[in-house]
Amino acid sequence: MRCKRFLPWLAALGVLEMASLGYAQDPQQGSSSKPPDAAAPAAAKKSDKPGKSDTDSAKNAPDQPKWDPLRAEKDIEVAEHYMHIGDYDAAIDRLEDAIDSKPGYAIPFRYLGEAQEKKGLKKQAVKSYQRYLDLYPHAEDAAKIKKKIEKLYKEVAKEKKN
Repeated sequence: MRCKRFLPWLAALGVLEMASLGYAQDPQQGSSSKPPDAAAPAAAKKSDKPGKSDTDSAKNAPDQPKWDPLRAEKDIEVAEHYMHIGDYDAAIDRLEDAIDSKPGYAIPFRYLGEAQEKKGLKKQAVKSYQRYLDLYPHAEDAAKIKKKIEKLYKEVAKEKKN
């Protein structure tokens, strides 16, 4: 019974997905199974200005979309695994990807602070923890994070003296 309610939505989602990928057929192209830009002649694709590349080409497309909350969650999950096995560099990379995929999301900043702290990047860890508290001031672990920040400040000050 539940599935019947979602079938129209699922079909509409599929149509939107195909349209966003550029596979919706143009009546002028006929029944070609190629995407619209694949049927265009190579001479028409070149830019009018020499030295400028086409901004719509796949070469200029970003590796991943800017706002992708599901990707951010997956990046956090993978980063947690990397932290568990001790690969902090990989964890930091994945957490930075999560931050790019879902800006304003506090959780990756907390994990990023932990990874940076364990790697010995104390100044960066302080910034990450502080950003976490800025985004999520009423966090359940806010007191714990504030203590970590104070501890890291003291360690950074001690290193400056030496």
